[in-house]
Amino acid sequence: MIRARSLALALSAMLLMSTAACGSGGDDAPKNVSAETAALGTLTPGVLKVAVQPYAPYTSVQGGRIVGLDGDILAYAAKKLGLKVEPEVTDFAGMLAGVQSRRVDITVGGVAWSADRQKQGLFTDPPYYSPPAMAVRSGKTYKTVGDLEGLNLGTVEGYVWVKSIQAVPGAKLHAYPDANGVFDDLGAGRVDVGFLDPLIIIAAQKQRPELKIDTQYLTPPTAAQVEAKPAYAYFQPYQTGFYLPKKATKLERAISAQIDAMYRNGELDKLVRKYGGDPKQFLVPAADVATARRGVDRPKNWTPPSLAQ
Repeated sequence: MIRARSLALALSAMLLMSTAACGSGGDDAPKNVSAETAALGTLTPGVLKVAVQPYAPYTSVQGGRIVGLDGDILAYAAKKLGLKVEPEVTDFAGMLAGVQSRRVDITVGGVAWSADRQKQGLFTDPPYYSPPAMAVRSGKTYKTVGDLEGLNLGTVEGYVWVKSIQAVPGAKLHAYPDANGVFDDLGAGRVDVGFLDPLIIIAAQKQRPELKIDTQYLTPPTAAQVEAKPAYAYFQPYQTGFYLPKKATKLERAISAQIDAMYRNGELDKLVRKYGGDPKQFLVPAADVATARRGVDRPKNWTPPSLAQ
């Protein structure tokens, strides 16, 4: 599933005000790079050049470091591989273009796997799975797509949830330039449910307690429901991935191996909890994750990493 993230959220931008300028390699590059690290084939030996957009708490740059869930996961993997992380701030389109033209080594930040994107680049194993999250007013409970019928539903303009909301019988779409508009109208009672990335909602709960909102997770629609209304597919969880140039096969395999190890050793569980996420929602794949990638960019017997491993 693909999210349109052409707009940087105002909520994220506020958290980026202290962002420092990024380094540029050269004299800052590691002096003593092991043969094993050099063999990973990064643009500069020992340096991992990373394109990111301001999207806290998934990615932001502070003091030359990428912070947030994706930033922390990548930093852990890079340290294990002997790589120095060098961030380059751009927008979502620039992230993808930087990888596909091999101006950067990798991009991170909730990039959704898709069959089309993998034709132009490489995806790691999923560092986490993004569940269908809803911002709701405290005291209200919505569990299924049926519960959403006839409600005022909000999201950000261009996000795929626009299509899903338009397919819900009787629902009225409210589309906003950024997440703050969704939260403002939710708090004012003009919207019943807001569809946004889960950690964005969780962060808003902490930063704006006066809104009195909660985070809930929608029970994904059944296969029969999606068949009847294909736009409902966007109400299902999707798998994220770190995205690399097509020729970066050694680097992709090395980072995927570190991600898989983080499922097993509890590091991903710890990081998801650090940002307020529920590991059972973020680290357990839906049934269609394996079938989507088997025979496409993974072997036919591939098993996606899971908290249950």
